[in-house]
Amino acid sequence: MTIRNKKYSAALLTATLAVLFVACSKVEDYKEVVSGDKTRPGVVTNVKVDNGPGSAIITYDLPNSDNILYVQATYKINDRITRNSKSSYYSDTIRVDGFAKGQEYTVTLTTVSRANISSDPVEVKVNPGTPPYLAALPSIITKADFGGINISVKNPSKSDIGIIAITKDPVTKQFEIINQNYTSQAELSYSLRGYDTVDREFGFYITDRWENISDTVYTTVKPIFEQQMDKSKFSRYLLGTDVKTGFNWEIENLWNGNTGSPGYHTEQPIQPLVWPAVITFDMGKASKLSRYTIWDRAIDGSGNWLWQAGAPKTWTLWGRESNPVDETMPYGPGAPGVGQTSANGWINLGTFVLPDKPSGLPNPQYSNEDLEFWNAGFSYNFSLDLPKVRYIRFQCLENASLTNNFFNITELTFWGDPR
Repeated sequence: MTIRNKKYSAALLTATLAVLFVACSKVEDYKEVVSGDKTRPGVVTNVKVDNGPGSAIITYDLPNSDNILYVQATYKINDRITRNSKSSYYSDTIRVDGFAKGQEYTVTLTTVSRANISSDPVEVKVNPGTPPYLAALPSIITKADFGGINISVKNPSKSDIGIIAITKDPVTKQFEIINQNYTSQAELSYSLRGYDTVDREFGFYITDRWENISDTVYTTVKPIFEQQMDKSKFSRYLLGTDVKTGFNWEIENLWNGNTGSPGYHTEQPIQPLVWPAVITFDMGKASKLSRYTIWDRAIDGSGNWLWQAGAPKTWTLWGRESNPVDETMPYGPGAPGVGQTSANGWINLGTFVLPDKPSGLPNPQYSNEDLEFWNAGFSYNFSLDLPKVRYIRFQCLENASLTNNFFNITELTFWGDPR
Protein backbone atom coordinates (compact mmCIF):
# COMPACT_ATOMS: atom_id res chain seq x y z
CA MET A 1 0.00 0.00 0.00
CA THR A 2 1.11 3.56 -0.61
CA ILE A 3 0.54 6.78 1.41
CA ARG A 4 -0.55 10.14 -0.11
CA ASN A 5 -1.93 12.45 1.78
CA LYS A 6 -22.24 15.30 30.87
CA LYS A 7 -44.12 29.83 64.32
CA TYR A 8 -42.75 32.97 62.43
CA SER A 9 -39.21 32.71 63.85
CA ALA A 10 -39.23 28.95 63.35
CA ALA A 11 -40.57 29.33 59.83
CA LEU A 12 -37.89 31.95 59.05
CA LEU A 13 -35.15 29.64 60.32
CA THR A 14 -36.50 26.78 58.18
CA ALA A 15 -36.59 28.99 55.11
CA THR A 16 -33.06 30.25 55.78
CA LEU A 17 -31.72 26.71 56.13
CA ALA A 18 -33.46 25.72 52.91
CA VAL A 19 -31.80 28.59 51.03
CA LEU A 20 -28.41 27.67 52.46
CA PHE A 21 -28.93 24.03 51.49
CA VAL A 22 -29.81 24.95 47.93
CA ALA A 23 -26.84 27.32 47.73
CA CYS A 24 -24.48 24.66 49.00
CA SER A 25 -25.92 22.16 46.52
CA LYS A 26 -25.23 24.57 43.68
CA VAL A 27 -21.67 25.07 44.81
CA GLU A 28 -21.00 21.34 44.92
CA ASP A 29 -22.61 20.74 41.51
CA TYR A 30 -20.78 23.68 39.85
CA LYS A 31 -23.97 24.69 38.05
CA GLU A 32 -23.56 28.42 38.49
CA VAL A 33 -21.34 31.10 40.00
CA VAL A 34 -22.33 31.77 43.61
CA SER A 35 -19.57 34.01 45.01
CA GLY A 36 -19.24 37.76 45.07
CA ASP A 37 -15.53 37.59 45.84
CA LYS A 38 -13.80 39.20 42.83
CA THR A 39 -10.29 38.45 44.05
CA ARG A 40 -8.07 37.00 41.34
CA PRO A 41 -7.23 33.41 42.37
CA GLY A 42 -3.70 32.16 42.69
CA VAL A 43 -2.05 29.91 40.11
CA VAL A 44 -1.35 26.19 40.19
CA THR A 45 2.19 25.19 41.17
CA ASN A 46 4.42 22.12 41.20
CA VAL A 47 3.12 21.11 37.75
CA LYS A 48 4.07 17.66 36.47
CA VAL A 49 3.31 15.94 33.15
CA ASP A 50 2.82 12.25 32.36
CA ASN A 51 2.66 11.87 28.57
CA GLY A 52 0.63 9.15 26.84
CA PRO A 53 -0.46 8.25 23.29
CA GLY A 54 -2.10 11.40 21.94
CA SER A 55 -2.70 12.63 25.48
CA ALA A 56 -1.13 13.72 28.75
CA ILE A 57 -2.01 13.72 32.42
CA ILE A 58 -1.11 16.95 34.24
CA THR A 59 -0.87 17.08 38.03
CA TYR A 60 -0.45 20.20 40.13
CA ASP A 61 -0.87 21.81 43.55
CA LEU A 62 -3.84 24.12 43.95
CA PRO A 63 -3.43 27.56 45.49
CA ASN A 64 -4.46 27.84 49.13
CA SER A 65 -7.92 29.29 48.60
CA ASP A 66 -11.50 28.22 49.37
CA ASN A 67 -12.79 30.27 46.44
CA ILE A 68 -11.49 28.00 43.63
CA LEU A 69 -14.20 26.41 41.49
CA TYR A 70 -12.12 24.54 38.88
CA VAL A 71 -8.89 24.41 36.90
CA GLN A 72 -9.10 24.81 33.14
CA ALA A 73 -6.65 23.60 30.51
CA THR A 74 -6.75 25.30 27.11
CA TYR A 75 -4.80 23.83 24.20
CA LYS A 76 -4.80 23.34 20.45
CA ILE A 77 -4.95 19.72 19.28
CA ASN A 78 -4.39 20.52 15.60
CA ASP A 79 -4.42 23.48 13.22
CA ARG A 80 -8.19 23.86 13.49
CA ILE A 81 -9.44 22.90 16.91
CA THR A 82 -8.84 24.37 20.39
CA ARG A 83 -10.05 22.33 23.35
CA ASN A 84 -10.83 23.14 26.96
CA SER A 85 -10.63 20.55 29.73
CA LYS A 86 -11.79 21.22 33.27
CA SER A 87 -11.10 19.64 36.63
CA SER A 88 -12.91 20.52 39.86
CA TYR A 89 -11.19 21.93 42.93
CA TYR A 90 -11.53 18.49 44.52
CA SER A 91 -8.92 17.16 42.12
CA ASP A 92 -5.24 17.83 41.49
CA THR A 93 -5.21 16.19 38.05
CA ILE A 94 -6.41 17.14 34.58
CA ARG A 95 -6.30 15.13 31.36
CA VAL A 96 -5.62 16.71 27.98
CA ASP A 97 -6.21 14.59 24.90
CA GLY A 98 -7.08 14.53 21.21
CA PHE A 99 -3.68 15.70 20.00
CA ALA A 100 -3.21 15.17 16.28
CA LYS A 101 0.46 14.20 16.39
CA GLY A 102 3.20 12.98 18.67
CA GLN A 103 5.01 16.27 19.30
CA GLU A 104 5.32 19.18 21.73
CA TYR A 105 2.23 21.24 22.51
CA THR A 106 1.56 24.16 24.86
CA VAL A 107 -1.19 23.82 27.43
CA THR A 108 -2.38 26.90 29.35
CA LEU A 109 -3.63 26.26 32.87
CA THR A 110 -5.83 28.73 34.74
CA THR A 111 -7.67 28.49 38.03
CA VAL A 112 -11.21 29.89 38.00
CA SER A 113 -12.97 31.23 41.10
CA ARG A 114 -16.61 30.90 42.07
CA ALA A 115 -17.09 34.45 40.82
CA ASN A 116 -15.78 33.35 37.39
CA ILE A 117 -12.50 35.21 37.83
CA SER A 118 -9.49 33.57 36.14
CA SER A 119 -5.97 33.45 37.48
CA ASP A 120 -2.90 34.41 35.55
CA PRO A 121 -2.08 31.71 32.98
CA VAL A 122 0.52 29.02 33.56
CA GLU A 123 1.98 27.50 30.39
CA VAL A 124 2.96 23.85 30.40
CA LYS A 125 4.71 21.89 27.67
CA VAL A 126 3.38 18.39 26.94
CA ASN A 127 4.85 15.84 24.55
CA PRO A 128 2.16 13.24 23.79
CA GLY A 129 3.17 10.10 21.97
CA THR A 130 1.78 8.96 18.63
CA PRO A 131 -2.04 9.11 18.88
CA PRO A 132 -3.95 5.83 18.41
CA TYR A 133 -5.49 6.77 15.05
CA LEU A 134 -2.01 7.31 13.57
CA ALA A 135 -0.59 4.23 15.31
CA ALA A 136 -3.30 2.12 13.65
CA LEU A 137 -2.60 3.37 10.12
CA PRO A 138 0.56 1.28 9.38
CA SER A 139 -1.24 -1.85 10.61
CA ILE A 140 -3.76 -1.78 7.75
CA ILE A 141 -3.44 -4.94 5.65
CA THR A 142 -5.58 -5.52 2.58
CA LYS A 143 -6.07 -8.46 0.25
CA ALA A 144 -8.42 -9.47 -2.53
CA ASP A 145 -11.60 -11.13 -1.32
CA PHE A 146 -14.67 -12.60 -2.96
CA GLY A 147 -16.44 -9.71 -4.63
CA GLY A 148 -14.16 -7.09 -3.15
CA ILE A 149 -11.42 -6.42 -0.63
CA ASN A 150 -10.64 -7.59 2.91
CA ILE A 151 -9.24 -5.09 5.41
CA SER A 152 -7.61 -5.85 8.76
CA VAL A 153 -6.54 -3.20 11.30
CA LYS A 154 -4.88 -3.38 14.72
CA ASN A 155 -5.97 -0.99 17.48
CA PRO A 156 -4.22 -2.34 20.60
CA SER A 157 -5.20 0.61 22.79
CA LYS A 158 -8.90 -0.07 21.98
CA SER A 159 -9.40 3.61 21.23
CA ASP A 160 -12.38 4.98 19.33
CA ILE A 161 -11.27 5.18 15.71
CA GLY A 162 -12.94 5.21 12.32
CA ILE A 163 -11.60 3.46 9.22
CA ILE A 164 -12.82 5.31 6.14
CA ALA A 165 -12.72 3.60 2.74
CA ILE A 166 -12.80 5.38 -0.62
CA THR A 167 -12.77 4.33 -4.27
CA LYS A 168 -13.50 6.05 -7.56
CA ASP A 169 -17.12 6.70 -8.40
CA PRO A 170 -17.96 5.30 -11.87
CA VAL A 171 -19.79 8.51 -12.81
CA THR A 172 -17.70 11.32 -11.30
CA LYS A 173 -14.39 9.43 -11.64
CA GLN A 174 -13.49 10.97 -8.27
CA PHE A 175 -12.65 9.16 -5.05
CA GLU A 176 -15.76 8.96 -2.88
CA ILE A 177 -16.41 7.47 0.58
CA ILE A 178 -17.87 3.97 0.28
CA ASN A 179 -17.65 2.77 3.88
CA GLN A 180 -17.10 4.17 7.41
CA ASN A 181 -16.28 1.56 10.03
CA TYR A 182 -16.13 2.90 13.60
CA THR A 183 -14.71 0.64 16.26
CA SER A 184 -12.98 0.36 19.62
CA GLN A 185 -11.95 -3.25 19.11
CA ALA A 186 -8.32 -4.24 19.49
CA GLU A 187 -8.37 -5.99 16.11
CA LEU A 188 -10.76 -5.62 13.23
CA SER A 189 -11.16 -7.60 10.01
CA TYR A 190 -13.96 -7.00 7.51
CA SER A 191 -14.69 -7.05 3.79
CA LEU A 192 -16.22 -4.63 1.29
CA ARG A 193 -17.99 -6.39 -1.54
CA GLY A 194 -20.07 -5.86 -4.65
CA TYR A 195 -17.23 -5.20 -7.12
CA ASP A 196 -16.40 -6.71 -10.48
CA THR A 197 -13.39 -8.97 -10.94
CA VAL A 198 -11.16 -6.26 -12.42
CA ASP A 199 -8.35 -4.25 -10.85
CA ARG A 200 -9.73 -1.54 -8.59
CA GLU A 201 -7.94 1.08 -6.48
CA PHE A 202 -9.10 1.58 -2.91
CA GLY A 203 -7.97 4.16 -0.36
CA PHE A 204 -8.15 4.09 3.43
CA TYR A 205 -7.63 6.71 6.12
CA ILE A 206 -8.26 6.72 9.85
CA THR A 207 -9.97 9.35 11.98
CA ASP A 208 -10.79 9.77 15.66
CA ARG A 209 -13.50 11.42 17.75
CA TRP A 210 -11.62 14.74 17.73
CA GLU A 211 -11.81 14.98 13.91
CA ASN A 212 -8.15 14.24 13.38
CA ILE A 213 -7.50 12.60 10.03
CA SER A 214 -4.54 10.52 8.91
CA ASP A 215 -2.96 10.40 5.48
CA THR A 216 -4.60 8.06 2.98
CA VAL A 217 -3.10 4.73 2.01
CA TYR A 218 -3.91 3.33 -1.43
CA THR A 219 -3.90 -0.18 -2.78
CA THR A 220 -5.10 -1.94 -5.92
CA VAL A 221 -6.73 -5.37 -5.80
CA LYS A 222 -8.61 -7.62 -8.19
CA PRO A 223 -11.74 -8.95 -6.43
CA ILE A 224 -12.41 -12.68 -6.61
CA PHE A 225 -15.58 -13.74 -8.41
CA GLU A 226 -18.59 -14.65 -6.26
CA GLN A 227 -22.37 -14.74 -6.50
CA GLN A 228 -25.22 -15.62 -4.16
CA MET A 229 -26.08 -19.29 -4.26
CA ASP A 230 -29.39 -19.99 -6.01
CA LYS A 231 -31.81 -20.89 -3.22
CA SER A 232 -34.33 -22.28 -5.70
CA LYS A 233 -31.99 -25.26 -6.03
CA PHE A 234 -31.79 -25.92 -2.27
CA SER A 235 -33.57 -28.94 -0.79
CA ARG A 236 -33.58 -31.04 2.39
CA TYR A 237 -31.33 -34.10 2.46
CA LEU A 238 -32.37 -36.17 5.45
CA LEU A 239 -29.74 -38.43 6.98
CA GLY A 240 -30.28 -40.94 9.80
CA THR A 241 -28.50 -38.89 12.46
CA ASP A 242 -30.33 -35.66 11.61
CA VAL A 243 -32.44 -34.19 14.42
CA LYS A 244 -36.25 -34.18 14.13
CA THR A 245 -38.23 -31.04 13.26
CA GLY A 246 -40.48 -29.33 15.82
CA PHE A 247 -43.45 -26.90 15.75
CA ASN A 248 -43.79 -27.32 11.94
CA TRP A 249 -40.82 -25.00 11.47
CA GLU A 250 -39.47 -26.97 8.51
CA ILE A 251 -35.92 -26.89 7.14
CA GLU A 252 -37.17 -25.38 3.85
CA ASN A 253 -37.77 -22.12 5.75
CA LEU A 254 -33.99 -21.66 5.88
CA TRP A 255 -33.93 -20.66 2.21
CA ASN A 256 -37.35 -19.07 1.63
CA GLY A 257 -36.00 -15.50 1.69
CA ASN A 258 -37.79 -14.63 4.95
CA THR A 259 -35.45 -13.69 7.79
CA GLY A 260 -38.32 -13.56 10.29
CA SER A 261 -40.41 -16.28 11.87
CA PRO A 262 -41.13 -19.05 11.15
CA GLY A 263 -37.75 -20.53 10.41
CA TYR A 264 -36.31 -23.92 11.19
CA HIS A 265 -36.79 -25.40 14.69
CA THR A 266 -35.78 -28.73 16.17
CA GLU A 267 -37.87 -30.63 18.64
CA GLN A 268 -37.81 -29.02 22.07
CA PRO A 269 -36.40 -30.88 23.82
CA ILE A 270 -34.85 -33.24 21.30
CA GLN A 271 -35.94 -36.80 22.14
CA PRO A 272 -34.07 -38.98 22.59
CA LEU A 273 -31.49 -36.30 23.27
CA VAL A 274 -28.49 -36.51 20.97
CA TRP A 275 -26.15 -33.53 21.17
CA PRO A 276 -24.58 -31.82 19.26
CA ALA A 277 -27.63 -31.74 16.96
CA VAL A 278 -27.22 -31.89 13.17
CA ILE A 279 -29.32 -31.07 10.09
CA THR A 280 -28.40 -31.64 6.43
CA PHE A 281 -29.39 -30.01 3.12
CA ASP A 282 -28.44 -29.94 -0.55
CA MET A 283 -27.52 -26.64 -2.29
CA GLY A 284 -28.20 -28.26 -5.66
CA LYS A 285 -24.85 -27.35 -7.17
CA ALA A 286 -21.25 -27.73 -6.06
CA SER A 287 -19.61 -24.37 -5.34
CA LYS A 288 -16.48 -22.93 -3.81
CA LEU A 289 -18.08 -21.04 -0.93
CA SER A 290 -16.83 -17.63 0.09
CA ARG A 291 -19.13 -16.54 2.93
CA TYR A 292 -22.56 -16.89 4.48
CA THR A 293 -25.03 -15.01 6.68
CA ILE A 294 -27.17 -16.57 9.39
CA TRP A 295 -30.33 -14.98 10.81
CA ASP A 296 -31.75 -16.07 14.16
CA ARG A 297 -35.16 -15.73 15.74
CA ALA A 298 -35.58 -12.12 16.87
CA ILE A 299 -38.64 -10.38 18.33
CA ASP A 300 -42.00 -11.75 17.27
CA GLY A 301 -45.42 -12.39 18.79
CA SER A 302 -43.94 -14.89 21.19
CA GLY A 303 -41.44 -12.55 22.75
CA ASN A 304 -37.82 -11.46 22.77
CA TRP A 305 -35.31 -14.10 21.59
CA LEU A 306 -32.22 -11.93 21.22
CA TRP A 307 -29.11 -13.77 22.52
CA GLN A 308 -31.45 -16.24 24.17
CA ALA A 309 -33.19 -19.58 23.85
CA GLY A 310 -32.36 -21.69 20.80
CA ALA A 311 -30.15 -19.35 18.79
CA PRO A 312 -26.94 -21.29 17.99
CA LYS A 313 -24.08 -19.98 20.11
CA THR A 314 -21.34 -22.13 18.60
CA TRP A 315 -21.66 -24.34 15.56
CA THR A 316 -19.66 -26.16 12.90
CA LEU A 317 -20.47 -26.38 9.19
CA TRP A 318 -19.49 -29.50 7.31
CA GLY A 319 -19.60 -29.95 3.53
CA ARG A 320 -18.90 -32.37 0.72
CA GLU A 321 -19.26 -32.35 -3.04
CA SER A 322 -20.94 -35.71 -3.62
CA ASN A 323 -22.17 -38.98 -2.14
CA PRO A 324 -23.41 -37.90 1.30
CA VAL A 325 -22.64 -40.53 3.90
CA ASP A 326 -24.25 -40.47 7.33
CA GLU A 327 -22.20 -40.47 10.50
CA THR A 328 -22.18 -39.04 14.00
CA MET A 329 -20.20 -35.87 13.43
CA PRO A 330 -17.07 -35.41 15.55
CA TYR A 331 -16.61 -32.40 17.83
CA GLY A 332 -14.35 -31.12 20.57
CA PRO A 333 -10.67 -31.93 21.09
CA GLY A 334 -9.38 -34.26 18.43
CA ALA A 335 -12.03 -33.33 15.86
CA PRO A 336 -10.81 -32.52 12.33
CA GLY A 337 -9.65 -28.94 11.82
CA VAL A 338 -10.82 -26.58 9.09
CA GLY A 339 -10.25 -28.23 5.70
CA GLN A 340 -9.81 -31.67 7.24
CA THR A 341 -12.30 -34.50 6.83
CA SER A 342 -14.31 -36.70 9.17
CA ALA A 343 -14.15 -40.49 9.05
CA ASN A 344 -16.80 -40.61 6.31
CA GLY A 345 -15.49 -37.70 4.26
CA TRP A 346 -17.29 -34.60 5.54
CA ILE A 347 -15.02 -31.53 5.28
CA ASN A 348 -14.86 -29.14 8.23
CA LEU A 349 -15.81 -25.74 6.77
CA GLY A 350 -15.27 -23.92 10.07
CA THR A 351 -16.55 -23.50 13.61
CA PHE A 352 -18.35 -20.24 14.27
CA VAL A 353 -19.44 -18.24 17.32
CA LEU A 354 -22.42 -15.97 17.97
CA PRO A 355 -21.09 -12.38 18.38
CA ASP A 356 -21.47 -10.66 21.74
CA LYS A 357 -24.26 -8.15 22.34
CA PRO A 358 -22.84 -4.68 21.45
CA SER A 359 -24.40 -2.99 24.49
CA GLY A 360 -23.24 -5.63 26.96
CA LEU A 361 -26.66 -5.46 28.65
CA PRO A 362 -27.82 -8.59 30.53
CA ASN A 363 -30.67 -10.60 29.01
CA PRO A 364 -33.45 -9.91 28.37
CA GLN A 365 -32.44 -6.24 28.10
CA TYR A 366 -31.28 -4.86 24.75
CA SER A 367 -30.58 -1.54 23.05
CA ASN A 368 -31.63 -0.30 19.61
CA GLU A 369 -28.08 -1.01 18.45
CA ASP A 370 -28.40 -4.60 19.68
CA LEU A 371 -31.66 -5.08 17.80
CA GLU A 372 -30.27 -3.65 14.56
CA PHE A 373 -27.16 -5.81 14.88
CA TRP A 374 -29.26 -8.94 15.40
CA ASN A 375 -31.76 -8.22 12.61
CA ALA A 376 -28.97 -7.65 10.08
CA GLY A 377 -27.83 -11.26 10.51
CA PHE A 378 -24.32 -12.43 11.31
CA SER A 379 -21.87 -12.91 8.45
CA TYR A 380 -18.84 -15.19 8.34
CA ASN A 381 -16.13 -15.90 5.77
CA PHE A 382 -14.94 -19.30 4.63
CA SER A 383 -11.29 -20.13 4.19
CA LEU A 384 -10.10 -19.48 0.62
CA ASP A 385 -8.40 -22.88 0.65
CA LEU A 386 -11.56 -24.97 0.96
CA PRO A 387 -12.69 -27.14 -1.99
CA LYS A 388 -16.09 -27.07 -3.68
CA VAL A 389 -19.01 -28.49 -1.71
CA ARG A 390 -22.67 -29.17 -2.49
CA TYR A 391 -24.08 -30.79 0.65
CA ILE A 392 -24.07 -28.97 3.99
CA ARG A 393 -24.40 -30.29 7.53
CA PHE A 394 -25.14 -27.73 10.25
CA GLN A 395 -23.91 -28.99 13.63
CA CYS A 396 -25.09 -26.96 16.64
CA LEU A 397 -22.56 -27.29 19.46
CA GLU A 398 -24.23 -24.90 21.94
CA ASN A 399 -27.40 -22.85 22.02
CA ALA A 400 -27.64 -19.37 23.53
CA SER A 401 -29.56 -20.56 26.59
CA LEU A 402 -26.95 -23.31 27.14
CA THR A 403 -29.74 -25.87 27.64
CA ASN A 404 -28.24 -27.67 24.62
CA ASN A 405 -31.38 -29.64 23.86
CA PHE A 406 -32.80 -27.68 20.89
CA PHE A 407 -31.91 -24.95 18.39
CA ASN A 408 -33.56 -22.77 15.76
CA ILE A 409 -32.54 -20.58 12.79
CA THR A 410 -34.66 -18.42 10.50
CA GLU A 411 -32.54 -18.05 7.32
CA LEU A 412 -29.19 -18.98 5.75
CA THR A 413 -27.65 -17.31 2.69
CA PHE A 414 -24.45 -18.50 0.99
CA TRP A 415 -22.15 -16.85 -1.55
CA GLY A 416 -19.40 -18.35 -3.64
CA ASP A 417 -18.28 -19.45 -7.09
CA PRO A 418 -20.39 -22.23 -8.68
CA ARG A 419 -18.59 -22.14 -12.03
